[in-house]
Amino acid sequence: MELILWRHADAEDAFPDEGRRLTEKGRRWAVRMAEWLNERLPGDYRVISSPAVRAQQTAEALGRTVKTEPALSTASTPQALLRAVGWPDGERATVVVGHQPTLGAAAALALTGRAAAWPVKKGAFWWIASTAEGLQVRAVLVPKLI
Repeated sequence: MELILWRHADAEDAFPDEGRRLTEKGRRWAVRMAEWLNERLPGDYRVISSPAVRAQQTAEALGRTVKTEPALSTASTPQALLRAVGWPDGERATVVVGHQPTLGAAAALALTGRAAAWPVKKGAFWWIASTAEGLQVRAVLVPKLI
């Protein structure tokens, strides 16, 4: 399974938290990252997003149907996130758009078996894979590098 853990792009400071929207910079970042991913992901990948507006807007940059998953909310746990996407046995590449610190902890849990406070910058992603050869880190990328 290919799993891309993508943190939402830069968002405005507003309340309520779930309604925060991307800033102009955030929209640019989301588009750049989506273009990079679309050039490299297999054609049948799926997109699952937190219900938060900023995550939905980030996911929409991919130009795909986005499944909203409550288990990816700002209050989610890394265990719930990985369960919701079927890690590590899922058959399709999956882009998960969510929040920190859950995404970093999910990356750590997926790769080491223990949740830990791994950083994921705004707009960045961790691309990991579970293959017959074992676990692999395929890419870790931040918007400023594209």
